[in-house]
Amino acid sequence: MAKRGHGDGSIYQRKDKRWVACLVLEDHTRKYLYGKTRKEVQEKLRTAIAEQKQGILATGPQQTLAAYLDQWLETVHKHTIRIITYQHYESLIRNHIVPGIGHITLQKLTAQHVQSLYNDKINDNLAPRTIAMMHAILHSALDNAVRWSLVSRNITDLVSIPRVTRRHEVKVLNPAEAKRLIEAAEGHRLKFLLILAITTGMRRGELLALRWSDIDFDQQILQVQRTVNRLGKYGFVENPPKTKSSRRRIVLSSIAIDALKEHRKMQDEARALAGAEWVEQGLVFPNIFGRFMDPNRLGELFHGLLKKADLPSMRFHDLRHSAATILLSLGVHPKVVQELLGHSTIVMTMDTYSHLLPSMQKDAMDKMDDALQ
Repeated sequence: MAKRGHGDGSIYQRKDKRWVACLVLEDHTRKYLYGKTRKEVQEKLRTAIAEQKQGILATGPQQTLAAYLDQWLETVHKHTIRIITYQHYESLIRNHIVPGIGHITLQKLTAQHVQSLYNDKINDNLAPRTIAMMHAILHSALDNAVRWSLVSRNITDLVSIPRVTRRHEVKVLNPAEAKRLIEAAEGHRLKFLLILAITTGMRRGELLALRWSDIDFDQQILQVQRTVNRLGKYGFVENPPKTKSSRRRIVLSSIAIDALKEHRKMQDEARALAGAEWVEQGLVFPNIFGRFMDPNRLGELFHGLLKKADLPSMRFHDLRHSAATILLSLGVHPKVVQELLGHSTIVMTMDTYSHLLPSMQKDAMDKMDDALQ
C-alpha cells in the first residue's frame, strides 16, 4: 500500500496500478472510489467527505439506469399516477430512454449522456413535446434517486430541452361551418354528440363518459364528473377529471337541451332494437349496444361526416377549439370560456387562443370609435 498523504484518508494503489480511496460510512460499511491517478481519487475522496457531512452522499447499490427506472416506475410512481399516464411513461422509457442510455450505471450517468440522448431524438425528428415528457420522467425519477441516496444530485437540472411548440395545427370551424357539419349529420347517430361538443367544448373522453344522471333537464345544467379512455389490455378505463377545474358545471343552451331530449327518445328505440344485447350503463353516447363507444370508431364516423359536409379534415379535439373560438369571436368574456372548457387558469385559455386577440382588439377599437363619435 502506498504511503498516504496528510488528510487524504485511506488512499492506496492496487496491483493493476489503479488508485483507490476508501471512505468509512456511518453504518461502518465502506465506499470505494476509483481513479487512474492519486490526485483524481484524492479529489473524489474530498468531495465524498464533504457530501457525507452535508447528508447528500450517494451510498446506495450500483445499478443500471434501466434497472432503476423499472423499479421506480413499478414500485413508486405507478401508484401515484393514472393508468393512462403510466402507460405513456412506460412506453417512453421502453422505446426511447432505455435503448439510448439505459445501459449506463445510474451513479455514472452525466448531464452529457442525457443531453446527447435528447439531441439524438431531435435528429430523429421526435416531437419536442415528447422529448420534454422524457425529460419530465427522468427528472422525477432522479429526484427520487437523490432521496434514496443512490445519487448525490439530479443531473437533469443541467440539461437543456428543446422548446415545445404546438404539435398540431389547430383547425377550427366558424359558425357557418359548424352549422353545415350538424346539417350533414342529420339522421346520423353522431348528430347529437356533435351538437354538444360544439356548444360546450367538452373533451372527447368527457362526452363518451357522460351519463344521463349527469344532466339536469329542469335546470339545463350538465355536470362533468368523469372521463374515459381505451387503454390496450386495460380496456375502457374511467377516471375523474384530471384537475379540479375540469370537474365542472356547464349551463346548456336551448339547442343542446332540445338535442339531448330528442337523442334520449332515439336511444330508447335503439335499446329496444338491440334487445337482450343491450348493456345498460346509463351512457348518453354509447355504442349501438349501450357500452362505451370506441374513440377510434368515433373518429372514423366524425371524419366521414366532415367529408360529407365538404369540410377540411381535422381532429375531433378541434371541435373543442371551435367552440372556444366561436364564443370568443362573439365577445364572450374569456373568463366564461375558461370555466366552460375547464382550464385551470385564464392564462391557459388566452395562451391557447391568443391568435384571436388581434381581431378582438380591432372590434374593441371600433366600439371605442362608435362611443366617442
